[in-house]
Amino acid sequence: MKPKIFLPLLLLIATTLACTVFVGGPDYSDLTPIPVSAEAAQSLKDGIKKSFEDGLQTGVVTITITEPQITSYLALRMQTDPNMQQSDQQPIITEPQVYLRDGQMKIYGKTQQGMFAANIGILLSVGPDELGQTKIKIVSADFGPFPAPNGIKDAITAIIEEAYTGSLGPVATGLRIETITIAGGIMTVIGRIR
Repeated sequence: MKPKIFLPLLLLIATTLACTVFVGGPDYSDLTPIPVSAEAAQSLKDGIKKSFEDGLQTGVVTITITEPQITSYLALRMQTDPNMQQSDQQPIITEPQVYLRDGQMKIYGKTQQGMFAANIGILLSVGPDELGQTKIKIVSADFGPFPAPNGIKDAITAIIEEAYTGSLGPVATGLRIETITIAGGIMTVIGRIR
């Protein structure tokens, strides 16, 4: 092979290997991006704590969770929770966006395996079970051409549950959830203190 052709071909191969190749997945570009901030994640914890304090007076706890709060909480947890990381210590989902619409929680984001990247979409139904605990069910999970990672259901479920119980510890176990409503970018959880 001639040196004039070999060098550009070698550079092309090296450049291709260094790049990330996007391989598809669900398109969510028409949705308004939700900003992520430590302040929004903290306001979720503070709001839940206040809801429980107020509920001690009436016996009824009403928790409202907004899209920026749950998105921020999830994004920050993805970076630190070992259950939500791949073997190379990268989060399973990067740039998560959580939309609370039409009775469902919709989580979008990106995932990468090697040099291949894809959009992901997870659709969750959230409601109370017969014991008054949160029941989270994955309705569908689209990881583009990639298989859904092992344990993704348990990890997502744990993070969502922790979003409103983790900051309260034992106090949260005394809550019997009666309804969970998701609409217009807000999830409202109503329960009674046992």
